[in-house]
Amino acid sequence: MTQSVNSPDYWEVAKRELSSNDEILSKIIVEFEDLELISRGDLFFTLIRSVIGQQISVKAASTVWARFSKRVGNITPENILSVDTGELRGCGLSQRKTEYVIGISESWGEYKDYDWDKMNDDEIIEKLIKLRGVGKWTAEMILIFTLLRPDVFPIGDIGMIRGIEKSYNFGERMTNEQLYSISEKWKPWRTVACCYMWRTVDPEPVEY
Repeated sequence: MTQSVNSPDYWEVAKRELSSNDEILSKIIVEFEDLELISRGDLFFTLIRSVIGQQISVKAASTVWARFSKRVGNITPENILSVDTGELRGCGLSQRKTEYVIGISESWGEYKDYDWDKMNDDEIIEKLIKLRGVGKWTAEMILIFTLLRPDVFPIGDIGMIRGIEKSYNFGERMTNEQLYSISEKWKPWRTVACCYMWRTVDPEPVEY
């Protein structure tokens, strides 16, 4: 099933307010003026893609995903479960990620009918992390890339951290306290700022 593609209605307002509040980010927004955040509106798709992208580079994740989606076809629980485990491994998935993807597909029946839009961010995270292989970072990718929640700050995301360090600290490492301190001026649009931080360190826009 082909999903419609949506963009957040707050994007332009957020860019203006972030530019007004943060001089450094203002310049980055101008530099990457064509950056967009797009949702396919398909939570299962994004969940599987996020799990596949865990702990590997954007480029490596794109390569594995291309093989995986070519083999599986439309990303549905039924299609994934119809593929042999060895073939999933052959797409570049580790044994553990293969188990995660199969487990999520098997469990999805009880998740697909939740009304996610009526839940707050913390409630959604709490539901999703009950799935094996889904941690807080993966749940936060769902909040950003599927549900388009405006104020997500994925403190465990290495790409975002490197973007902040590059933009605000000459590439030197920063503590979580320092990262959170910078993010304070981004509220309530931390999702948007995060997308720009990713863009500063990777020529390929992050997508899930």
